[in-house]
Amino acid sequence: MINKLIALTATIDSSKNLWRGRLLALFSGLMAAAALPPVYGIVLLIPAFVVLFKLLETSTTGRKSFFVGWWFGLGHFAAGLYWVSYAFMVEASLYGWLAPVAVIFMAAGMALFTGVFSYLVFISNRYIDKSAARVFVFAAIWVLVEWLRGWILTGFPWNLMGTVWGFSDTMMQSASLFGLYGLSLFTVFLATIPVLILKPGIEGTDRGVVLAGLVGLLILIGFGVVRLSLAENTQGTATRLRLVQPNVPQKLKWKRELRARHVRNLIELSQQPAIGKPPTVVIWPEAAVPYDLANTQGLKQAIATVAPKNGYLLVGAPKGSPRGQKPFKIWNSLFAIKPGGAVAATYDKAHLVPFGEYLPFRNLIGDKFGKLTAGRSDFSAGPGPQTINLDGLPSFSPLICYEVIFPDAVTDKNDRPEWLLNLTNDAWFGLSAGPYQHLMAARFRSVEQGMPLVRVANTGITVATDAYGQILGQIDLGEQGIVDVDLAAALKTLPLYARFGNAVPGVLVVLFLGLGLLLGRDKAIKS
Repeated sequence: MINKLIALTATIDSSKNLWRGRLLALFSGLMAAAALPPVYGIVLLIPAFVVLFKLLETSTTGRKSFFVGWWFGLGHFAAGLYWVSYAFMVEASLYGWLAPVAVIFMAAGMALFTGVFSYLVFISNRYIDKSAARVFVFAAIWVLVEWLRGWILTGFPWNLMGTVWGFSDTMMQSASLFGLYGLSLFTVFLATIPVLILKPGIEGTDRGVVLAGLVGLLILIGFGVVRLSLAENTQGTATRLRLVQPNVPQKLKWKRELRARHVRNLIELSQQPAIGKPPTVVIWPEAAVPYDLANTQGLKQAIATVAPKNGYLLVGAPKGSPRGQKPFKIWNSLFAIKPGGAVAATYDKAHLVPFGEYLPFRNLIGDKFGKLTAGRSDFSAGPGPQTINLDGLPSFSPLICYEVIFPDAVTDKNDRPEWLLNLTNDAWFGLSAGPYQHLMAARFRSVEQGMPLVRVANTGITVATDAYGQILGQIDLGEQGIVDVDLAAALKTLPLYARFGNAVPGVLVVLFLGLGLLLGRDKAIKS
């Protein structure tokens, strides 16, 4: 099949068959998306990236190369982010018509990054004429552009290519060394090197690169096996967590006549008898309380009845500015509530979702359009990552919703926490791939930082992991319930990535670029 697909790449520069090349790129992007969670069709990355590589090798202009990448990205992001459409169906009468438009426009926008990637590959191909060298540069440029996607316009590092290994705890462990960006680098490299075997007249350099790739894959597997077999004992902390998943459909969540019922349901779930040790901390998901918790009299005392003695209720809820204060502001917040209703700490979400929590360019658009979430006011942003220290509870880094998807941006570097807490509400995306992809991004933060992750979601997927990203307790998507689990301990020895952050995959990218230039130096010198 791959050989037949490669044969079609020769038509990319024929004006008569230009659309054949574009459709081939689009199909390759779709195949690459099938490798993402929860499908994990990882073998499809090989034809996807081999074909993209060959299309770019045969492309004759920068413009054509850009559009090769753009069409690849359009297929890849449309298939990988189709679940965004579900959010527009929550209020289908108002926003339903936007569902297909949103997916197409979002995919088209994200595809600009793969277009830039392809243009940069075209430029590099002018100076490097050996496929063995180009494979290194191809992978390096891919990761550089992934990093840009996670930074430009507040960033959206969703579905980084390394997440295709999320089905394997063993393969995930290498993220402790060089993070998810580093795993993306090796993933694209491994998926592309078969192009060196498929071409006629394989050279010695090609054999060496293929062998290096196979050895590298074995090293990644071996590292994961050894790391897990020699894992530190991360069990036995005194903190017992109760994670509560209410499973409230998004279309019902903010209905005025149902809000009190939602809160009562959370209280009843939280008060179920414990199996084994009683919980010391109860945790509810993002926006679990559908009221302005800061300004709703008596509500804190009512929900504090579930806070264990000498413990806390950690709950997500909107927080408004004090009554009468102008301009009125509202935050997407986490509250730590003690028995009796006193607030021990709060955290305000810093990384807001465009269109979901605020409307970009509000000054230009005005109030004609609103955000997707309830209420007309945009949410305000908090100051950024922080560590919450509470008496009797290991310190933690609160992360609300998709704040957890940003590598190297989930902890306060000056006050390292002992665990990560992610409150989220993925009910917007129904029973789709979105919640699975979100969960996988969160689990990689646990591996990178060497600390346990506790993720509590409205409709799922709620999990608690150890410091190696291994799941200790879970409530599946679309279920209501609780899970009681001991909080695992953080690793005593910091992972390499936790020490140096994105500098580690940065060094690897430079190394891959250097190898590409070294192996392709003949043409570089001639140029």
